[in-house]
Amino acid sequence: MTQAKTPSQPPVALRRPHSFTRHGITVTDDYAWLKDEKWQEVLRDPAVLDPDIRKYLDEENVYTESLLGHTSSLQKTLVREMRGRIKEDDSSVPSPDGPFAYFRRFREGGQHELFGRMPRDGGEGHIVLDGDALAKDHTYFKFGGSRHSNDHKLHAWSADTKGSEYFSIRVREWATGKDLDDLVEETDGGVVWAADAKSFFYVKLDDNHRPMQVWRHRLGTQQADDTLVYEEQDSGWFTHLHESTSGRFCVIAGGDHETSEQRLIDLANPEAPPRLVAAREDGVQYSLADRGDELFILTNADDAIDFKIVTAPLSQPERKNWRDLIPYRPGIYIIDLDLYAGHLVRLERANALPSIVIRDLTTRDEHAIAFDEAAYSLDTMGSYEFETTNLRFAYSSMTTPSEVYDYDMVTRTRTLRKRQEIPSGHDAADYVTTRIMAKAQDGAEVPVSILYRRGLKLDGSAPLLLYGYGSYGMAMPASFNANRLSLVDRGFVYAIAHIRGGADKGWGWYLDGKREKKTNSFDDFAVSARALIDAKYTSAKRIVGHGGSAGGMLMGAVANRAGELFAGIVAEVPFVDVLNTMLDDTLPLTPPEWPEWGNPIESEKDFRTILSYSPYDNVAAKDYPAILAMGGLTDPRVTYWEPAKWIARLRATMSGGGPVLLRTNMGAGHGGASGRFDRLDEVAIVYAFALWAAGMAEARV
Repeated sequence: MTQAKTPSQPPVALRRPHSFTRHGITVTDDYAWLKDEKWQEVLRDPAVLDPDIRKYLDEENVYTESLLGHTSSLQKTLVREMRGRIKEDDSSVPSPDGPFAYFRRFREGGQHELFGRMPRDGGEGHIVLDGDALAKDHTYFKFGGSRHSNDHKLHAWSADTKGSEYFSIRVREWATGKDLDDLVEETDGGVVWAADAKSFFYVKLDDNHRPMQVWRHRLGTQQADDTLVYEEQDSGWFTHLHESTSGRFCVIAGGDHETSEQRLIDLANPEAPPRLVAAREDGVQYSLADRGDELFILTNADDAIDFKIVTAPLSQPERKNWRDLIPYRPGIYIIDLDLYAGHLVRLERANALPSIVIRDLTTRDEHAIAFDEAAYSLDTMGSYEFETTNLRFAYSSMTTPSEVYDYDMVTRTRTLRKRQEIPSGHDAADYVTTRIMAKAQDGAEVPVSILYRRGLKLDGSAPLLLYGYGSYGMAMPASFNANRLSLVDRGFVYAIAHIRGGADKGWGWYLDGKREKKTNSFDDFAVSARALIDAKYTSAKRIVGHGGSAGGMLMGAVANRAGELFAGIVAEVPFVDVLNTMLDDTLPLTPPEWPEWGNPIESEKDFRTILSYSPYDNVAAKDYPAILAMGGLTDPRVTYWEPAKWIARLRATMSGGGPVLLRTNMGAGHGGASGRFDRLDEVAIVYAFALWAAGMAEARV
């Protein structure tokens, strides 16, 4: 591995002995001091961070720069390449609503989106929000929600200027382009307008950054005068808002990772209290769409593991009145439903491949939209309009840039509305995408999606980046990502392991990778690596693992359990201090996460299970691959101290290998840099590290 010419000495974090005992088990944590006691204040104002902690994080950043600094020219080349694949003045396909069609676009060289509209049938566009102008006085700027009122006169928008995901809501007039005096702060960013556009609903975050309260704000008044509409009492539940499919209701959607409950507010009567649809039952999840006097409900009720669709009368929507419309079919996972005046659309996945199924609600005829590639991504895109026969969907594969289609659900004809442009050029025929199945120790078959440049010699000599996530039932689509080509064009194979804990093969695939079965996720990732080695796509010590957030936990666990397979590991905003985080019920995500990982406060079994795999708690005196951990100072999801503590313990404990590096973005949160081009700088660091770990830091195309 090429070393920097003048690497600084690695920082040594002070050991400040700290231990605690729970369920009769004593745990020692010498680096607990890296968690600032006033972390809530740090989220709002990073300047108040404890000086000792800031000094340590700064020293780690200097050390990382000293080792990776020699790749700066490579990083600049990577950024130039990736930026060259971005259509700088890109624009979304305008979405019609009444007399207008609304769109988002970027200007040439712009970092942030512009929001605008044009006449429905075409004409000159009118910009109401200029993200570049709004961001110019902030080091961090990210839009949250953005929604026009029903009368098309006002536009509610929100932004986060710290990276801490506290969004402030403002209201702008389309006619003047000026904001009203209204300011609603510390929200989750979402807005649902009342039908008369005189008020809107929003969710306020509490002092622990949890979305627990729904409020109604009346235009022209102070936030202090807002009306509390609903308050969730269970700290393990999060609450969010959205419009119903017909636009008649504001839906208050609450839940954790296992159970859900929804309420409806009639937007024509915004002062009426929310109406409960079906009371929460442990383990029962549901979401809904409305059409006339009927609700269409997607649910896992009655042991429908892969979900089914039921109907219920709007006037009596409780569980006892649910009737099956699309019965449960094992192995066919219904991901989502979308409803229009005459059609029900459902997005399904079977054997890790998606399809769109359209049902005529009058004739009950069904037909599907599917594609032929070995691995691909498919998604519906929604609509402002309910009375339409048009369905908009997006398709891509690992070789095929994204395509947006309008599909007439009656005539069954599709119109290509947009194909992702790659200004620097892209020929899908230059690349190969395929899929293999890796067999786990218990016989489960793990899909692995693969991308490489055509003509690559598959003799085991190629380096390979293996990406994984495997939590919360989130599937990792085999979609197009132009950035990956910078690795693939340099001879890398790029692979995605669709491991348990995700829902790539249905909801049962998720259930087999959570709580006491969590280690299946880690084992699946390792067997995916071994299957790629066996199939001659790569070799041991030629693989770089990559994951973020809960995927960062995956990286930490794999480093402990199968580190010998990897040349390097990149863990972005990694959730690695699982036990300590799940024991701290003041942290924003801890109570809602107990259904996913277990509650070690109440349960000795859960405590022992988490302790057995938590990456931070299982660092050992052994060789480790090179590791790059990346955190964000104002991250409310995976707090900055998790990667900091992990790297400190690794460096103090490991017997060889490495190096292990920590890079903390001192001005950003969970999503990293906010601008679309600034984000490329962080991707370039990841890719430069991967190339460096594989001995290819000087690689050129």
